[in-house]
Amino acid sequence: MRNRIIYLVLFILLAGKSFPQGVPVGMPVFDEYLRRLQLTGQVDSSSSWMIRPILPKEAFGWSTGYFADSITANEKGLFGSYGRFGKNGKGKFLVLPAVYRGQFNSEYAFGVNDGVMVPNRGLQQVLSAGAYAEYGRFSLQFQPELLLAQNKPYLGFPIEHQATILFYYEYMNRIDMPERFGDKPLNRLYPGQSSIRFNLNEFSVGVSSENLWWGPGRRNSLLLGNNAPGFWHATINTRKPVQTPIGSFEGQYISGFLNSTNFLPPWPDYSIQQNPVIIPKREDGNRYLSGLVFTYQPKWIPGLFLGFGSVNHMYRSDVSSFADAIPIFNGRKKPQNIYDPIQDKRQQFSSGFFRWLSPEGRFEFYGEYGTRDNDRTFNDFITTPESGRAFTFGFTHLMDLKKPNRFFEISSEMTLSGQTIREDIRQLRTWYIHDHVRHGYTHQGQVLGIGNGPASNQIFVGLAWVEGLKKIGFQFERIEYNNDFYYYRYEESKDIRNKYVDLVFTLNPEWQFGNLLVSGKFQYVNTLNYKWYLENYPNQYFVPGYDRKNIVGSLGVAYLFR
Repeated sequence: MRNRIIYLVLFILLAGKSFPQGVPVGMPVFDEYLRRLQLTGQVDSSSSWMIRPILPKEAFGWSTGYFADSITANEKGLFGSYGRFGKNGKGKFLVLPAVYRGQFNSEYAFGVNDGVMVPNRGLQQVLSAGAYAEYGRFSLQFQPELLLAQNKPYLGFPIEHQATILFYYEYMNRIDMPERFGDKPLNRLYPGQSSIRFNLNEFSVGVSSENLWWGPGRRNSLLLGNNAPGFWHATINTRKPVQTPIGSFEGQYISGFLNSTNFLPPWPDYSIQQNPVIIPKREDGNRYLSGLVFTYQPKWIPGLFLGFGSVNHMYRSDVSSFADAIPIFNGRKKPQNIYDPIQDKRQQFSSGFFRWLSPEGRFEFYGEYGTRDNDRTFNDFITTPESGRAFTFGFTHLMDLKKPNRFFEISSEMTLSGQTIREDIRQLRTWYIHDHVRHGYTHQGQVLGIGNGPASNQIFVGLAWVEGLKKIGFQFERIEYNNDFYYYRYEESKDIRNKYVDLVFTLNPEWQFGNLLVSGKFQYVNTLNYKWYLENYPNQYFVPGYDRKNIVGSLGVAYLFR
């Protein structure tokens, strides 16, 4: 309670004066707008866009993070939010954008990449505002987020599954991913997109609670995305590409802490033949996460970016060596059937990725390939590269329309993390769950990577009319939930009817009204075989499963102070 009061007081004191630094991951309208600017060649194309949040002031040479003319305008007295302080006006501040995000689900929880938002039926809202101040080489950004969620009850995993719940708990006992966060409305205050840093030329060192995004994907990141709240972490990172004779480099190293929840999976008291389905996790579920990512843009191939990232995740009480702190040194190579008590206490992921950008063609193509653990030998990997893998491929193309700076955008992205090797599925070698770190790759009950959870597969197609900050888009998405569980449960029965699939149709308008940016999502979700449930009839094979419909409405509003 004391911390909440402190956050609230600082929020009130600072909300009226500061200066923007970075653009938070997932900021309404502006996040995608900046990426389009790079695609059309209107901003510098040397930034890889694969380590975020992006800093437009540093990466593009803008005066501020939101408008190239903001500082100039403020110094002329045209706007009142900018100011200087200290000796000779060495310090400066400006108001950060005030952001509102709301989401409504009519029947059951749906939604990913929404930061502090939780699985929720009904209405949930996030309010955010704050301040940035800079003095010399030091900077302070304070941008808390307030969550208000109705958290209405809804039907999750049906108890009618009977023995299926035993298979389901093989996964729930290895990850902290509750269907519902308690049975009461939620009111929570988070530090949000806050940081304190020491900045020197291209580099920055500090402590931050900002959401991070590693990788080239627009909708999914295998390692780090904004599906969960931001977590406190120390960071050493580049602020803009570092130029060298062979090309430019970007990078980041983080060392942070993840928290667990006390919320249980559905039906925790259920037993089969007097055996409880739940296996209690350790009481202290807080964990330590370290990660390293870097990108390289070869001097001789303009528009091509290559990258590598690795994360190491373990219980705090298990940290005992330098190799636990820096994941790149954690590769204790061994055959998969060999038990290593040191290696097996760590949950690790690595990925290689690329992005090819052509401003002349207004086209980008990107991909990411990731693996579980860092212990596989090179021969093992070459023989079966599909074992323990996940990958993402996507593209975006802007086609000219008759009016200048008006485009037709077509985009698509496919992500697969479900496994294809039977032994991996039977041994529960599924992305984001773990035998030892049984809270899984989560923070505060939500997965840090792919928002739809372990072994999910997605394909997305979008069409849109865009002009500057304005956009009207139509999207279709197919989401297949936990494909490993499907095969783990139904392989013996050879029943092909039970896959849990969402078909999602979306209208996505975005618009600028002066300093106000507004985005919306209006979604119709057609769910087939909800939670893999299908009721059999003796005389009929092709029967409808437990199919459900959900209406989802999302609204994002950002006000830019100038």
